[in-house]
Amino acid sequence: VQLQASGGGLVQAGGSLRLSCEASGRTFSGYPMGWFRQAPGKEREFVCAIRRIGGSTYIADSVNGRFTISRDDAKNMVYLQMNSLKPEDTAIYYCARLKSWGAVAVTTTPKNVEYWGQGTQVTVSS
Repeated sequence: VQLQASGGGLVQAGGSLRLSCEASGRTFSGYPMGWFRQAPGKEREFVCAIRRIGGSTYIADSVNGRFTISRDDAKNMVYLQMNSLKPEDTAIYYCARLKSWGAVAVTTTPKNVEYWGQGTQVTVSS
C-alpha cells in the first residue's frame, strides 16, 4: 500500500487548506483512514479519522469545528479540509491507513496505523 499526500503549503492564520491523500496498492475501501500530524520537537498526534462504513468520524478536540475528514472510495482518496487555521496547526501532516475501528482511544493511537503516507508540510503564519 502506498499513500501519497498532497496539498500542504504556507497559509496565513485564518486561512484554509485542503489536503488530499491517494491510496494505491491493495484494498482501500475496506479500511478506516486517518490523518496525524507532527510539529517540530513534538510527538506525532492524531487529527481525524473516518471509518470504512457509514462514514463515522473521530476528530481531535484541538481541531474540532475547524477540520473535516472525508473519503471517496471510488477514487481511493481521503481528504482533510482545514479551515480557520492557526499557527499551532503548523506541522507535517500524514495520512494513514488504520488497522481497525473501535473505541476512540484504540482507534486514534499511532499504534493503530498500519501504513503511513510520506507527509505534507503545513505552515500557518501569524
